[in-house]
Amino acid sequence: MIYVLAVLLFILFLTLRSPKIKGRIGEGSVRHKLRKLDRKEYKVLHDLMIQRTNGKTSQIDHMVISKYGVFVIETKNYRGWILGSEKSEYWTQVIYKRKERLYNPIRQNYGHIKSLESYLGDSTIPFISIIAFSTRAELKLEQMSTDVVYTTGLVSAIQKYKHVVLSDEQIYRIQKALAVKTIHTHQERRKHVSDIKRSLEEKAAFKSAGICPRCKGELVERQGKNGNFMGCSSFPKCRYTQKSQ
Repeated sequence: MIYVLAVLLFILFLTLRSPKIKGRIGEGSVRHKLRKLDRKEYKVLHDLMIQRTNGKTSQIDHMVISKYGVFVIETKNYRGWILGSEKSEYWTQVIYKRKERLYNPIRQNYGHIKSLESYLGDSTIPFISIIAFSTRAELKLEQMSTDVVYTTGLVSAIQKYKHVVLSDEQIYRIQKALAVKTIHTHQERRKHVSDIKRSLEEKAAFKSAGICPRCKGELVERQGKNGNFMGCSSFPKCRYTQKSQ
């Protein structure tokens, strides 16, 4: 009996350490915090998946629709130090002496917002990007114009916006469009994960071939104040950069 209990506890320990489970726990925590918003003023949606014009999908963790704007929230349940800048392609996670790269969540959320603009057919909607990290992380970021907060400060970050920019009719139209057409089936969500993996593989292949993954221009070596880097030959039309190998 003790042996069985020990095995079950070990399985539970491994399960809780899974990034997927940690992510769900983090998103559950954010859902709880967003319940503090006044339901008469804020309409909260979770785990939206929308179809993009290129046939791929975009997954949005949380979205808050209000007369003060449409808040698109990307949650991150990382731990350790998080270092980065608003314009860099990747940020760095530091846990003791180990360093890992993570795709800049501001860029990631910008992609979500552009997908929403296309999906809703309205580029005039005032979208507000918010990146919310759990308190397991210690943010060591450069000064930013985008809201990057701890989940404990998420509600305050939303409530600081007080200027009315949307009418009740606009809010209703946005809600209706998202409620009717979003994707929910398991098969479609599996396709979303597959699309992400394929996109990352394609991007890596372009970069290794010296091709800009953004506009397909040639990557050329340039010199900056922090040393050499690879930049797109189509600059300033395309501002893609990466570190030199």
